[in-house]
Amino acid sequence: MKSYKYKLLKKGIVYDLVGMASMAIPFIGPFLDILWAPYAAKKMMDMYPGKKGKIASFITFVEEIIPGTDIIPSFTLMWLYTFVINKQEVRDKEPKIIEVEVIK
Repeated sequence: MKSYKYKLLKKGIVYDLVGMASMAIPFIGPFLDILWAPYAAKKMMDMYPGKKGKIASFITFVEEIIPGTDIIPSFTLMWLYTFVINKQEVRDKEPKIIEVEVIK
């Protein structure tokens, strides 16, 4: 399941780059952040479920909505916190089905 862990990292980097891209568009960028902030917060909650995800989602929303803070890579920082600092193991999203044959 390491591949899932690194898929999260790749998605996070892409979301961080999209969030930072609005800084490159003068005058229009801050207005794009109004649309991007709730979307980014939702994606953060989807990627990291539970209490930590909700907290990270709120922080991401605030970070994206405040002009000039787009440079903070919140998705990448959450990945580092989850898998490097906290060393959380990756869990399967769907339960595994094990077939058992009963012999009489």
